[in-house]
Amino acid sequence: MTTRKLIGSNKEFPIGKIVCLARNYAEHAKELGNETPAAPVLFMKPASSVIADGEAVRIPSYSQECHYEVELALLIGKLCSGIQADRALEYVAGYGVGIDMTLRDVQNQLKAKGLPWEIAKGFDTSCPLSDFVPASAIPDPHALNLKLAVNGETRQDGCSSDMIHRVPQIIAHISAIFTLEPGDVILTGTPAGVGQVRAGDVMTAEISKVGSLTIPVS
Repeated sequence: MTTRKLIGSNKEFPIGKIVCLARNYAEHAKELGNETPAAPVLFMKPASSVIADGEAVRIPSYSQECHYEVELALLIGKLCSGIQADRALEYVAGYGVGIDMTLRDVQNQLKAKGLPWEIAKGFDTSCPLSDFVPASAIPDPHALNLKLAVNGETRQDGCSSDMIHRVPQIIAHISAIFTLEPGDVILTGTPAGVGQVRAGDVMTAEISKVGSLTIPVS
């Protein structure tokens, strides 16, 4: 069972479903040639895709183009179903650092055929995920700097203020579709600057006030 700690407490959460947002930063949508969505675009990763700080992403043999996407992760702390946006932050136990690893070549092939993306997004090791700082430590989740470097070279440098759909609206939207349970995680989208990694690279992801990850690629 994969778990994550709530830093500064004795609480440990078994990771449940991981609900992810695509195209939640306008510049990222633009760099991939996608329209800015009117409503959140959702997909999911299994808990089995999660790895910890220091563990390696393994690029599957069926892909030649694996991309990184640094994301602010939300940890759900209590049962959440049909919640209004003005109450949504009450259900966030903590904030963490996630990397949404994406097999871009596979994703593009599937999209072109109108097929689901799961094998491009949910493969083993596709979700590096940190422990979580308590929600009380982050007064404004829309004032956080997100960075990702590959081999020490900065590739992504953005701010959560650029989210198209904000955290309360994201939780309200998702909870109207899926009941969210303690230990579920939401990945809130990535800023511009995504790109390819190869075996032998090392990624460093950091979100101000939240934490960091160092992830080798094999």
